[in-house]
Amino acid sequence: MTSEPIRDFSLLRDALGPLRDREQVALRLLESSARHSFDPDRELEWDRPPEDGKWFWPPELVSLYGTPLWRRMPEEQRMDLARHEAASLASLGIWFEIILMQLLVRHIYDKPVTSNHVRYALTEIADECRHSMMFARMIEYGGTPAYPLPRFHHHLGRVLKTFSTTPGSFAATLLGEEILDWMQRLTFPDERVQSLVRGVTRIHVAEEARHVRYAREELRRQMVTAPRWERELTRISCGQAAGVLSACFVNPRVYTDVGLDRREAVAQVRASGHRREVMRSGARRLTEFLDDVGVLRGAGRTLWKRSGLLA
Repeated sequence: MTSEPIRDFSLLRDALGPLRDREQVALRLLESSARHSFDPDRELEWDRPPEDGKWFWPPELVSLYGTPLWRRMPEEQRMDLARHEAASLASLGIWFEIILMQLLVRHIYDKPVTSNHVRYALTEIADECRHSMMFARMIEYGGTPAYPLPRFHHHLGRVLKTFSTTPGSFAATLLGEEILDWMQRLTFPDERVQSLVRGVTRIHVAEEARHVRYAREELRRQMVTAPRWERELTRISCGQAAGVLSACFVNPRVYTDVGLDRREAVAQVRASGHRREVMRSGARRLTEFLDDVGVLRGAGRTLWKRSGLLA
């Protein structure tokens, strides 16, 4: 059996270089963490009441935006839906970050504990702990319930994380971070949005930029050095994870909770060209990178297309 051709020999050179390359990247990320880390409990005004007439999520990013149902909804109901969808996304973020923390701990289990690489992984785990608590507090601030994943997808996530390869773990990390990051970059400068929500997204964007760099560097290295079977399994597991994320991005219970017919709302979201473009735009930077490092091939690419995140 022949190995896959390397499309870019610079990737091979970078991946097979001395371990100090990995250490230098980690050191730069540690230095950035020391300069630009935040304590949400102190940075944000949690005691400040929500502002009248402001959204909890930009309307253009709400799942029903532009649909016939959206056009029939009064403004108050639209804003209520945005508030519940923000809580749904925060709930999804917590679920994902708990998985990510487990994957990072597993990744460093047998690596040198004094290395910069391990130190940065532990720093990222600490960041994700704060982010999860911040998201939970934001849900409470909005006065909505939390929206856990449906039981099937919750347990599917358990399977995916249990059998994830090392490169698969970093691919899943990017999947969970980059789409939400794209949306949050549109949110934190938007003056139509609640100040507290803008503060949450600002903190998350600033700290996730480091996490994305760490995951991209490691995935690029792993997709060159990993054995063929591991690369193939990574492609399939990443495609499966894309399907889970796409299906669970908004919990359909939000529609019921704001007084809409769930079936009608779900059908209109699925038929919405605007929503499809929003999700693909959020994933575009990621899919270009995954394609470049060889993740979007074969069955994995088919699964990504089926998820709706790749044209």
